[in-house]
Amino acid sequence: MAEPLTSWTWSDVAGYGWLLHMSMMVLMTLRIVSVQRNTGVAIAWVAILYVLPLVGLFAYILVGEPMIGSRYRKRMEAAQLLIDDMAKRERLVFDQGQNLVAPHYQGVSHIGIRGTGFGIFSGHQMQLLTSPEVIFERLIDDINSAERTILMEFYIVYPKGLVLAVLDALMAAAGRGVECHLLVDSVGSFNFFNSACHRKLTDSGVVVHQSLPVGLFKTLFKRADLRNHRKIVVIDEFIGYTGSFNLVDPKFFKQDKDVGQWIDVMIRSVSHESISIATAMAKVVVTDISAESNDNLNALQKRVSSYTRKLYVMHPTINDINRRVRVLSDAKMTQIAPAPTGAVLVPSMPVVDNVTAQLIPSAPHLTSHVIYNTLVSIIHRANKRIQITTPYFVPDEALCGALVSAAKRGLEVTLIIPEKVDSFLVQHASQAYYQELLEAGVTIALFKAGLLHTKTVVIDDDYCLFGTVNIDMRSFYLNMEVSLAIYTKEMVQQIADCQDIYLQNCRFLGLEEWRQRSAAKDLFDNVIRLMSPLL
Repeated sequence: MAEPLTSWTWSDVAGYGWLLHMSMMVLMTLRIVSVQRNTGVAIAWVAILYVLPLVGLFAYILVGEPMIGSRYRKRMEAAQLLIDDMAKRERLVFDQGQNLVAPHYQGVSHIGIRGTGFGIFSGHQMQLLTSPEVIFERLIDDINSAERTILMEFYIVYPKGLVLAVLDALMAAAGRGVECHLLVDSVGSFNFFNSACHRKLTDSGVVVHQSLPVGLFKTLFKRADLRNHRKIVVIDEFIGYTGSFNLVDPKFFKQDKDVGQWIDVMIRSVSHESISIATAMAKVVVTDISAESNDNLNALQKRVSSYTRKLYVMHPTINDINRRVRVLSDAKMTQIAPAPTGAVLVPSMPVVDNVTAQLIPSAPHLTSHVIYNTLVSIIHRANKRIQITTPYFVPDEALCGALVSAAKRGLEVTLIIPEKVDSFLVQHASQAYYQELLEAGVTIALFKAGLLHTKTVVIDDDYCLFGTVNIDMRSFYLNMEVSLAIYTKEMVQQIADCQDIYLQNCRFLGLEEWRQRSAAKDLFDNVIRLMSPLL
Protein backbone atom coordinates (compact mmCIF):
# COMPACT_ATOMS: atom_id res chain seq x y z
CA MET A 1 0.00 0.00 0.00
CA ALA A 2 1.47 3.37 -1.10
CA GLU A 3 2.27 5.94 1.53
CA PRO A 4 0.08 9.12 1.42
CA LEU A 5 1.63 12.27 -0.02
CA THR A 6 3.02 14.57 2.60
CA SER A 7 0.63 17.50 3.08
CA TRP A 8 1.95 21.00 2.45
CA THR A 9 2.81 23.22 5.37
CA TRP A 10 2.22 26.96 5.51
CA SER A 11 5.93 27.50 5.07
CA ASP A 12 5.80 25.50 1.81
CA VAL A 13 2.90 27.62 0.55
CA ALA A 14 4.70 30.80 1.54
CA GLY A 15 7.89 29.64 -0.16
CA TYR A 16 6.21 28.77 -3.44
CA GLY A 17 4.15 31.95 -3.24
CA TRP A 18 7.29 34.03 -2.74
CA LEU A 19 8.97 32.24 -5.67
CA LEU A 20 5.94 32.89 -7.91
CA HIS A 21 5.80 36.51 -6.82
CA MET A 22 9.51 37.11 -7.52
CA SER A 23 9.22 35.39 -10.90
CA MET A 24 6.32 37.66 -11.83
CA MET A 25 8.24 40.72 -10.65
CA VAL A 26 11.31 39.79 -12.68
CA LEU A 27 9.27 39.01 -15.79
CA MET A 28 7.31 42.25 -15.47
CA THR A 29 10.51 44.24 -14.92
CA LEU A 30 12.01 42.73 -18.06
CA ARG A 31 8.80 43.53 -19.93
CA ILE A 32 8.88 47.16 -18.77
CA VAL A 33 12.55 47.62 -19.65
CA SER A 34 12.16 46.04 -23.09
CA VAL A 35 8.93 47.85 -24.08
CA GLN A 36 9.21 51.33 -22.58
CA ARG A 37 11.40 53.54 -24.77
CA ASN A 38 11.20 56.46 -22.36
CA THR A 39 13.65 55.92 -19.49
CA GLY A 40 11.65 58.06 -17.07
CA VAL A 41 8.49 56.08 -17.75
CA ALA A 42 10.34 52.79 -17.28
CA ILE A 43 11.88 53.89 -13.97
CA ALA A 44 8.52 55.16 -12.70
CA TRP A 45 6.79 51.86 -13.48
CA VAL A 46 9.57 49.77 -11.94
CA ALA A 47 9.42 51.92 -8.79
CA ILE A 48 5.64 51.47 -8.51
CA LEU A 49 5.99 47.75 -9.18
CA TYR A 50 8.37 47.22 -6.26
CA VAL A 51 6.84 49.70 -3.80
CA LEU A 52 3.26 48.49 -4.41
CA PRO A 53 3.72 45.01 -5.90
CA LEU A 54 0.13 43.87 -6.45
CA VAL A 55 -1.18 47.34 -7.29
CA GLY A 56 1.75 47.98 -9.61
CA LEU A 57 1.34 44.63 -11.36
CA PHE A 58 -2.35 45.07 -12.11
CA ALA A 59 -1.92 48.76 -12.94
CA TYR A 60 0.74 48.00 -15.53
CA ILE A 61 -1.37 45.27 -17.10
CA LEU A 62 -4.29 47.69 -17.38
CA VAL A 63 -2.61 50.98 -18.33
CA GLY A 64 1.11 50.35 -18.65
CA GLU A 65 1.40 50.26 -22.42
CA PRO A 66 -0.40 52.44 -25.00
CA MET A 67 -2.42 49.62 -26.58
CA ILE A 68 -5.02 51.28 -28.75
CA GLY A 69 -6.47 47.92 -29.80
CA SER A 70 -5.63 45.95 -32.93
CA ARG A 71 -9.16 46.18 -34.37
CA TYR A 72 -9.32 49.92 -33.85
CA ARG A 73 -5.90 50.36 -35.38
CA LYS A 74 -6.78 48.23 -38.43
CA ARG A 75 -9.96 50.20 -39.01
CA MET A 76 -8.05 53.45 -38.64
CA GLU A 77 -5.46 52.35 -41.19
CA ALA A 78 -8.17 51.09 -43.56
CA ALA A 79 -10.04 54.40 -43.34
CA GLN A 80 -6.89 56.38 -44.02
CA LEU A 81 -6.13 54.20 -47.03
CA LEU A 82 -9.65 54.66 -48.41
CA ILE A 83 -9.45 58.44 -48.12
CA ASP A 84 -5.90 58.55 -49.50
CA ASP A 85 -6.97 56.48 -52.52
CA MET A 86 -9.89 58.80 -53.13
CA ALA A 87 -7.65 61.87 -52.80
CA LYS A 88 -5.18 60.37 -55.26
CA ARG A 89 -7.98 59.66 -57.71
CA GLU A 90 -9.24 63.23 -57.40
CA ARG A 91 -5.68 64.67 -57.57
CA LEU A 92 -5.86 66.07 -54.04
CA VAL A 93 -2.37 66.25 -52.52
CA PHE A 94 -2.20 66.50 -48.73
CA ASP A 95 1.58 66.14 -48.18
CA GLN A 96 2.64 69.31 -49.95
CA GLY A 97 3.92 72.81 -49.34
CA GLN A 98 7.31 72.61 -47.60
CA ASN A 99 8.50 75.38 -49.90
CA LEU A 100 5.87 77.68 -48.38
CA VAL A 101 7.87 78.15 -45.16
CA ALA A 102 11.28 79.61 -44.42
CA PRO A 103 14.23 77.21 -44.85
CA HIS A 104 14.91 77.07 -41.10
CA TYR A 105 11.39 75.68 -40.53
CA GLN A 106 11.38 73.11 -43.31
CA GLY A 107 13.05 70.47 -41.15
CA VAL A 108 10.57 70.75 -38.30
CA SER A 109 7.64 70.84 -40.73
CA HIS A 110 8.92 67.60 -42.25
CA ILE A 111 8.45 65.90 -38.85
CA GLY A 112 4.73 66.63 -39.14
CA ILE A 113 4.50 65.59 -42.79
CA ARG A 114 6.27 62.31 -42.13
CA GLY A 115 4.24 61.53 -39.03
CA THR A 116 0.77 62.53 -40.27
CA GLY A 117 0.80 62.88 -44.05
CA PHE A 118 -0.39 66.48 -43.77
CA GLY A 119 1.70 69.17 -45.38
CA ILE A 120 1.58 72.96 -45.28
CA PHE A 121 -1.35 74.91 -46.69
CA SER A 122 -1.58 78.63 -47.39
CA GLY A 123 -4.34 81.08 -48.25
CA HIS A 124 -6.39 80.85 -45.04
CA GLN A 125 -8.40 83.52 -43.34
CA MET A 126 -7.98 82.88 -39.60
CA GLN A 127 -9.42 84.50 -36.51
CA LEU A 128 -8.36 83.97 -32.91
CA LEU A 129 -11.47 83.67 -30.74
CA THR A 130 -10.66 84.59 -27.15
CA SER A 131 -13.93 84.41 -25.20
CA PRO A 132 -16.63 81.74 -24.85
CA GLU A 133 -19.32 84.22 -25.91
CA VAL A 134 -17.56 84.93 -29.21
CA ILE A 135 -16.75 81.25 -29.79
CA PHE A 136 -20.39 80.26 -29.28
CA GLU A 137 -21.62 83.15 -31.44
CA ARG A 138 -19.37 82.25 -34.39
CA LEU A 139 -20.08 78.56 -34.08
CA ILE A 140 -23.85 79.00 -33.98
CA ASP A 141 -23.73 81.40 -36.95
CA ASP A 142 -21.75 78.88 -39.00
CA ILE A 143 -24.01 75.98 -38.03
CA ASN A 144 -27.07 78.03 -38.98
CA SER A 145 -25.47 78.80 -42.38
CA ALA A 146 -24.35 75.22 -43.05
CA GLU A 147 -25.64 73.73 -46.28
CA ARG A 148 -24.09 70.27 -46.58
CA THR A 149 -22.07 68.79 -43.70
CA ILE A 150 -21.19 69.47 -40.08
CA LEU A 151 -18.46 67.37 -38.45
CA MET A 152 -17.78 67.88 -34.74
CA GLU A 153 -15.30 66.09 -32.48
CA PHE A 154 -14.92 66.94 -28.78
CA TYR A 155 -13.45 65.44 -25.63
CA ILE A 156 -16.14 66.93 -23.39
CA VAL A 157 -19.72 67.87 -24.18
CA TYR A 158 -21.42 69.38 -21.14
CA PRO A 159 -25.00 70.36 -22.08
CA LYS A 160 -25.50 73.40 -19.90
CA GLY A 161 -25.74 77.12 -20.59
CA LEU A 162 -24.77 78.33 -24.06
CA VAL A 163 -23.93 74.78 -25.14
CA LEU A 164 -27.65 74.10 -25.39
CA ALA A 165 -27.95 76.83 -28.05
CA VAL A 166 -25.18 75.13 -30.08
CA LEU A 167 -26.92 71.76 -29.84
CA ASP A 168 -30.27 73.33 -30.78
CA ALA A 169 -28.63 74.83 -33.88
CA LEU A 170 -27.12 71.44 -34.69
CA MET A 171 -30.51 69.71 -34.43
CA ALA A 172 -32.09 72.41 -36.58
CA ALA A 173 -29.38 71.87 -39.21
CA ALA A 174 -30.09 68.14 -39.24
CA GLY A 175 -33.77 68.94 -39.61
CA ARG A 176 -33.18 70.93 -42.79
CA GLY A 177 -31.14 68.13 -44.37
CA VAL A 178 -27.57 68.93 -43.35
CA GLU A 179 -25.54 65.79 -42.60
CA CYS A 180 -24.46 66.19 -38.95
CA HIS A 181 -21.96 63.99 -37.10
CA LEU A 182 -20.82 64.46 -33.49
CA LEU A 183 -17.94 62.30 -32.20
CA VAL A 184 -17.51 62.51 -28.42
CA ASP A 185 -15.04 60.83 -26.07
CA SER A 186 -16.64 58.07 -24.01
CA VAL A 187 -14.98 58.94 -20.69
CA GLY A 188 -14.68 62.71 -21.04
CA SER A 189 -18.41 62.93 -21.81
CA PHE A 190 -19.69 60.04 -19.70
CA ASN A 191 -22.57 62.08 -18.28
CA PHE A 192 -23.56 63.35 -21.73
CA PHE A 193 -24.15 59.83 -23.03
CA ASN A 194 -26.54 59.17 -20.15
CA SER A 195 -28.46 62.41 -20.65
CA ALA A 196 -31.77 63.26 -22.28
CA CYS A 197 -29.84 65.67 -24.49
CA HIS A 198 -28.00 62.77 -26.15
CA ARG A 199 -31.27 61.02 -26.92
CA LYS A 200 -32.78 64.26 -28.24
CA LEU A 201 -29.85 64.76 -30.62
CA THR A 202 -30.10 61.26 -32.07
CA ASP A 203 -33.87 61.51 -32.41
CA SER A 204 -33.44 64.76 -34.39
CA GLY A 205 -31.14 63.12 -36.95
CA VAL A 206 -27.72 64.08 -35.58
CA VAL A 207 -25.44 61.03 -35.75
CA VAL A 208 -23.69 60.80 -32.37
CA HIS A 209 -20.61 58.56 -32.16
CA GLN A 210 -18.93 57.37 -28.96
CA SER A 211 -15.15 57.57 -29.20
CA LEU A 212 -12.98 54.89 -27.55
CA PRO A 213 -15.73 53.29 -25.41
CA VAL A 214 -14.53 51.54 -22.28
CA GLY A 215 -15.58 48.33 -20.58
CA LEU A 216 -14.17 45.58 -18.38
CA PHE A 217 -13.73 43.16 -21.30
CA LYS A 218 -12.20 45.84 -23.53
CA THR A 219 -9.42 46.52 -21.00
CA LEU A 220 -7.95 43.10 -21.79
CA PHE A 221 -7.16 44.27 -25.32
CA LYS A 222 -6.57 48.01 -25.06
CA ARG A 223 -5.86 50.66 -22.47
CA ALA A 224 -8.91 52.22 -20.90
CA ASP A 225 -7.22 55.59 -20.31
CA LEU A 226 -6.29 56.29 -23.95
CA ARG A 227 -8.59 59.21 -24.70
CA ASN A 228 -9.71 61.23 -27.69
CA HIS A 229 -8.76 64.73 -26.51
CA ARG A 230 -9.34 66.46 -29.87
CA LYS A 231 -11.55 69.50 -30.40
CA ILE A 232 -12.46 69.98 -34.06
CA VAL A 233 -15.40 71.43 -35.96
CA VAL A 234 -15.64 71.36 -39.76
CA ILE A 235 -18.55 72.99 -41.59
CA ASP A 236 -19.14 72.45 -45.31
CA GLU A 237 -15.48 71.40 -45.59
CA PHE A 238 -14.11 74.94 -45.85
CA ILE A 239 -14.65 76.31 -42.32
CA GLY A 240 -12.67 74.71 -39.50
CA TYR A 241 -12.32 75.29 -35.76
CA THR A 242 -9.75 73.91 -33.34
CA GLY A 243 -8.19 74.87 -30.02
CA SER A 244 -8.43 74.09 -26.34
CA PHE A 245 -12.17 74.78 -26.04
CA ASN A 246 -14.39 71.83 -25.12
CA LEU A 247 -18.11 72.10 -25.84
CA VAL A 248 -18.79 73.49 -22.37
CA ASP A 249 -20.00 76.79 -20.96
CA PRO A 250 -17.33 77.80 -18.40
CA LYS A 251 -19.97 79.50 -16.25
CA PHE A 252 -21.42 76.05 -15.50
CA PHE A 253 -18.47 73.69 -15.93
CA LYS A 254 -16.59 72.28 -12.88
CA GLN A 255 -17.64 75.10 -10.61
CA ASP A 256 -16.99 72.90 -7.57
CA LYS A 257 -13.23 72.59 -8.18
CA ASP A 258 -12.30 75.96 -6.64
CA VAL A 259 -10.04 76.90 -9.56
CA GLY A 260 -12.22 79.59 -11.18
CA GLN A 261 -13.68 79.51 -14.67
CA TRP A 262 -11.84 77.70 -17.44
CA ILE A 263 -10.24 80.04 -19.98
CA ASP A 264 -9.85 78.78 -23.54
CA VAL A 265 -9.28 79.94 -27.10
CA MET A 266 -10.17 78.65 -30.55
CA ILE A 267 -9.04 79.48 -34.07
CA ARG A 268 -11.60 79.74 -36.85
CA SER A 269 -10.09 78.99 -40.25
CA VAL A 270 -11.68 79.62 -43.64
CA SER A 271 -10.25 78.78 -47.07
CA HIS A 272 -11.53 78.55 -50.63
CA GLU A 273 -8.64 76.32 -51.73
CA SER A 274 -9.39 72.72 -52.73
CA ILE A 275 -7.00 71.50 -50.00
CA SER A 276 -6.83 73.43 -46.74
CA ILE A 277 -6.68 73.11 -42.98
CA ALA A 278 -10.46 72.51 -42.98
CA THR A 279 -10.20 69.60 -45.45
CA ALA A 280 -7.37 68.14 -43.38
CA MET A 281 -9.56 68.47 -40.27
CA ALA A 282 -12.41 66.76 -42.13
CA LYS A 283 -10.12 63.88 -42.99
CA VAL A 284 -9.14 63.50 -39.31
CA VAL A 285 -12.75 63.50 -38.07
CA VAL A 286 -13.98 61.11 -40.79
CA THR A 287 -11.09 58.75 -40.07
CA ASP A 288 -11.76 58.85 -36.33
CA ILE A 289 -15.45 58.11 -36.86
CA SER A 290 -14.70 55.25 -39.26
CA ALA A 291 -12.27 53.64 -36.80
CA GLU A 292 -14.96 53.24 -34.15
CA SER A 293 -16.92 50.38 -35.76
CA ASN A 294 -17.11 48.11 -38.78
CA ASP A 295 -20.43 49.70 -39.72
CA ASN A 296 -18.82 53.14 -39.81
CA LEU A 297 -15.93 51.84 -41.90
CA ASN A 298 -18.31 50.12 -44.33
CA ALA A 299 -20.31 53.34 -44.67
CA LEU A 300 -17.11 55.20 -45.55
CA GLN A 301 -16.16 52.54 -48.09
CA LYS A 302 -19.53 52.83 -49.83
CA ARG A 303 -19.30 56.59 -49.93
CA VAL A 304 -15.74 56.67 -51.24
CA SER A 305 -16.40 54.03 -53.92
CA SER A 306 -19.21 56.15 -55.40
CA TYR A 307 -17.45 59.48 -54.98
CA THR A 308 -16.38 61.05 -58.27
CA ARG A 309 -15.94 64.67 -57.27
CA LYS A 310 -13.49 66.48 -55.04
CA LEU A 311 -14.05 66.74 -51.32
CA TYR A 312 -16.16 69.84 -51.85
CA VAL A 313 -19.70 69.04 -52.91
CA MET A 314 -20.00 72.62 -54.06
CA HIS A 315 -16.92 74.81 -54.37
CA PRO A 316 -17.39 77.87 -52.16
CA THR A 317 -17.13 81.25 -53.82
CA ILE A 318 -15.26 84.25 -52.43
CA ASN A 319 -18.59 85.95 -51.72
CA ASP A 320 -19.75 82.88 -49.78
CA ILE A 321 -16.60 82.94 -47.68
CA ASN A 322 -16.73 86.68 -47.08
CA ARG A 323 -20.36 86.34 -46.03
CA ARG A 324 -19.28 83.91 -43.31
CA VAL A 325 -16.24 85.87 -42.11
CA ARG A 326 -17.18 88.44 -39.51
CA VAL A 327 -14.38 90.89 -38.87
CA LEU A 328 -14.51 92.68 -35.53
CA SER A 329 -13.11 95.96 -36.84
CA ASP A 330 -13.64 97.81 -33.59
CA ALA A 331 -11.75 95.09 -31.64
CA LYS A 332 -14.03 95.59 -28.68
CA MET A 333 -12.95 94.24 -25.30
CA THR A 334 -14.74 91.13 -24.09
CA GLN A 335 -14.67 89.61 -20.62
CA ILE A 336 -13.40 86.03 -20.67
CA ALA A 337 -13.34 85.18 -16.98
CA PRO A 338 -14.01 86.79 -13.64
CA ALA A 339 -10.81 87.28 -11.65
CA PRO A 340 -10.44 87.56 -7.90
CA THR A 341 -8.95 91.06 -8.31
CA GLY A 342 -10.75 92.13 -11.48
CA ALA A 343 -11.75 90.86 -14.90
CA VAL A 344 -9.40 89.49 -17.53
CA LEU A 345 -10.00 91.31 -20.79
CA VAL A 346 -8.73 90.13 -24.15
CA PRO A 347 -9.53 92.05 -27.33
CA SER A 348 -11.56 90.28 -29.97
CA MET A 349 -9.07 89.71 -32.74
CA PRO A 350 -9.58 90.67 -36.41
CA VAL A 351 -9.29 88.17 -39.24
CA VAL A 352 -5.79 87.63 -40.63
CA ASP A 353 -5.56 86.92 -44.37
CA ASN A 354 -3.29 84.50 -46.23
CA VAL A 355 -2.21 82.47 -43.20
CA THR A 356 0.11 79.52 -43.78
CA ALA A 357 -0.37 76.58 -41.40
CA GLN A 358 0.00 72.82 -40.94
CA LEU A 359 -2.39 70.46 -39.17
CA ILE A 360 -0.64 67.97 -36.85
CA PRO A 361 -2.92 65.30 -35.40
CA SER A 362 -1.29 62.81 -33.04
CA ALA A 363 -2.34 59.44 -31.65
CA PRO A 364 -0.61 56.57 -29.79
CA HIS A 365 0.99 53.95 -32.05
CA LEU A 366 -0.15 55.86 -35.14
CA THR A 367 1.89 59.05 -35.51
CA SER A 368 5.29 58.30 -33.88
CA HIS A 369 5.13 60.94 -31.09
CA VAL A 370 4.94 63.65 -33.73
CA ILE A 371 3.95 66.50 -31.40
CA TYR A 372 6.65 65.76 -28.84
CA ASN A 373 9.33 65.57 -31.51
CA THR A 374 8.07 68.77 -33.13
CA LEU A 375 8.03 70.65 -29.81
CA VAL A 376 11.51 69.60 -28.69
CA SER A 377 12.93 70.39 -32.13
CA ILE A 378 11.36 73.83 -32.31
CA ILE A 379 12.57 74.73 -28.79
CA HIS A 380 16.14 73.81 -29.71
CA ARG A 381 16.05 75.95 -32.86
CA ALA A 382 14.53 79.05 -31.20
CA ASN A 383 16.67 82.18 -31.47
CA LYS A 384 14.97 84.89 -29.41
CA ARG A 385 12.08 83.78 -27.24
CA ILE A 386 9.89 80.89 -26.16
CA GLN A 387 6.53 81.64 -24.56
CA ILE A 388 4.38 78.68 -23.45
CA THR A 389 0.83 78.66 -22.10
CA THR A 390 -0.38 75.36 -20.67
CA PRO A 391 -2.70 74.26 -17.87
CA TYR A 392 -0.70 71.12 -17.06
CA PHE A 393 3.09 71.27 -17.06
CA VAL A 394 4.74 67.91 -16.37
CA PRO A 395 7.64 67.55 -18.85
CA ASP A 396 10.16 64.78 -19.12
CA GLU A 397 13.90 65.32 -18.66
CA ALA A 398 14.57 65.98 -22.35
CA LEU A 399 11.87 68.63 -22.66
CA CYS A 400 12.75 70.30 -19.37
CA GLY A 401 16.39 70.21 -20.42
CA ALA A 402 15.53 71.89 -23.72
CA LEU A 403 13.84 74.77 -21.88
CA VAL A 404 16.72 75.08 -19.41
CA SER A 405 19.24 75.06 -22.27
CA ALA A 406 17.29 77.75 -24.15
CA ALA A 407 17.26 80.00 -21.07
CA LYS A 408 20.99 79.49 -20.56
CA ARG A 409 21.56 80.41 -24.21
CA GLY A 410 20.11 83.80 -23.37
CA LEU A 411 16.63 83.34 -24.81
CA GLU A 412 13.59 84.85 -23.14
CA VAL A 413 11.75 81.76 -21.89
CA THR A 414 8.36 82.30 -20.25
CA LEU A 415 6.05 79.65 -18.84
CA ILE A 416 2.45 80.75 -18.20
CA ILE A 417 0.52 78.25 -16.07
CA PRO A 418 -2.46 78.43 -13.68
CA GLU A 419 -1.71 79.11 -10.04
CA LYS A 420 -4.20 76.35 -9.18
CA VAL A 421 -5.22 73.36 -11.29
CA ASP A 422 -7.89 70.71 -10.85
CA SER A 423 -5.41 67.86 -10.31
CA PHE A 424 -3.59 67.46 -6.99
CA LEU A 425 -0.88 65.18 -8.42
CA VAL A 426 -0.23 67.36 -11.47
CA GLN A 427 0.04 70.46 -9.26
CA HIS A 428 2.80 68.92 -7.14
CA ALA A 429 4.60 67.13 -9.97
CA SER A 430 4.74 70.43 -11.85
CA GLN A 431 6.16 72.27 -8.84
CA ALA A 432 9.06 69.81 -8.66
CA TYR A 433 10.48 71.38 -11.87
CA TYR A 434 10.26 75.00 -10.74
CA GLN A 435 13.61 75.40 -9.02
CA GLU A 436 15.65 74.01 -11.92
CA LEU A 437 13.80 76.26 -14.36
CA LEU A 438 14.06 79.36 -12.18
CA GLU A 439 17.78 78.82 -11.62
CA ALA A 440 18.30 78.69 -15.38
CA GLY A 441 16.46 82.00 -15.85
CA VAL A 442 13.05 80.77 -17.00
CA THR A 443 10.20 83.14 -16.09
CA ILE A 444 7.35 81.28 -14.35
CA ALA A 445 4.11 83.25 -14.43
CA LEU A 446 1.27 81.90 -12.27
CA PHE A 447 -2.11 82.89 -13.71
CA LYS A 448 -4.49 84.02 -10.97
CA ALA A 449 -7.77 84.60 -12.79
CA GLY A 450 -9.03 81.05 -13.28
CA LEU A 451 -7.92 77.77 -14.78
CA LEU A 452 -6.00 78.90 -17.85
CA HIS A 453 -6.74 75.99 -20.18
CA THR A 454 -5.19 77.55 -23.31
CA LYS A 455 -2.39 75.53 -24.95
CA THR A 456 -0.06 77.72 -27.05
CA VAL A 457 3.66 77.75 -27.78
CA VAL A 458 5.09 80.85 -29.46
CA ILE A 459 8.63 80.65 -30.85
CA ASP A 460 10.42 83.89 -31.79
CA ASP A 461 7.94 85.96 -33.80
CA ASP A 462 7.07 83.63 -36.68
CA TYR A 463 6.06 80.20 -35.37
CA CYS A 464 3.32 78.95 -33.09
CA LEU A 465 1.91 75.61 -31.96
CA PHE A 466 -1.76 75.98 -31.11
CA GLY A 467 -4.27 73.31 -30.18
CA THR A 468 -5.20 70.68 -27.61
CA VAL A 469 -1.79 69.46 -26.39
CA ASN A 470 -0.71 69.96 -22.78
CA ILE A 471 2.95 69.90 -21.79
CA ASP A 472 2.74 66.45 -20.25
CA MET A 473 3.41 62.87 -21.22
CA ARG A 474 -0.27 61.99 -21.46
CA SER A 475 -0.75 64.47 -24.29
CA PHE A 476 2.48 63.44 -26.02
CA TYR A 477 2.13 59.67 -25.78
CA LEU A 478 -1.39 58.59 -24.80
CA ASN A 479 -4.10 60.96 -26.00
CA MET A 480 -5.42 61.58 -29.47
CA GLU A 481 -4.63 65.27 -29.95
CA VAL A 482 -4.53 67.90 -32.67
CA SER A 483 -2.36 70.98 -33.16
CA LEU A 484 -1.89 73.74 -35.68
CA ALA A 485 1.61 74.84 -36.60
CA ILE A 486 1.27 78.46 -37.73
CA TYR A 487 3.99 80.12 -39.83
CA THR A 488 2.50 83.58 -40.53
CA LYS A 489 3.87 86.43 -38.40
CA GLU A 490 0.61 88.37 -38.11
CA MET A 491 -1.26 85.34 -36.77
CA VAL A 492 1.58 84.38 -34.45
CA GLN A 493 1.61 87.95 -33.12
CA GLN A 494 -2.10 87.76 -32.25
CA ILE A 495 -1.48 84.66 -30.16
CA ALA A 496 1.54 86.30 -28.52
CA ASP A 497 -0.60 89.37 -27.74
CA CYS A 498 -3.16 87.09 -26.09
CA GLN A 499 -0.38 85.53 -24.00
CA ASP A 500 0.83 89.02 -23.00
CA ILE A 501 -2.64 89.86 -21.67
CA TYR A 502 -2.61 86.64 -19.67
CA LEU A 503 0.72 87.80 -18.21
CA GLN A 504 -0.96 90.94 -16.90
CA ASN A 505 -3.04 88.68 -14.68
CA CYS A 506 -0.16 86.60 -13.35
CA ARG A 507 1.97 86.47 -10.24
CA PHE A 508 5.64 86.04 -11.15
CA LEU A 509 7.44 83.43 -9.12
CA GLY A 510 10.84 84.44 -7.76
CA LEU A 511 13.77 82.11 -7.18
CA GLU A 512 14.43 83.38 -3.64
CA GLU A 513 10.76 83.01 -2.77
CA TRP A 514 10.79 79.43 -4.02
CA ARG A 515 13.96 78.57 -2.12
CA GLN A 516 12.27 79.57 1.14
CA ARG A 517 9.84 76.67 0.90
CA SER A 518 10.20 74.00 3.57
CA ALA A 519 12.26 70.88 2.86
CA ALA A 520 9.19 68.75 3.50
CA LYS A 521 7.27 70.44 0.66
CA ASP A 522 10.19 70.01 -1.71
CA LEU A 523 10.49 66.35 -0.76
CA PHE A 524 6.78 65.75 -1.32
CA ASP A 525 6.89 67.42 -4.75
CA ASN A 526 9.91 65.36 -5.75
CA VAL A 527 8.27 62.12 -4.65
CA ILE A 528 5.23 62.96 -6.80
CA ARG A 529 7.64 63.86 -9.62
CA LEU A 530 8.67 60.21 -9.76
CA MET A 531 5.20 59.50 -11.14
CA SER A 532 5.31 62.41 -13.59
CA PRO A 533 5.89 60.21 -16.67
CA LEU A 534 2.57 58.53 -15.89
CA LEU A 535 0.45 61.65 -15.27
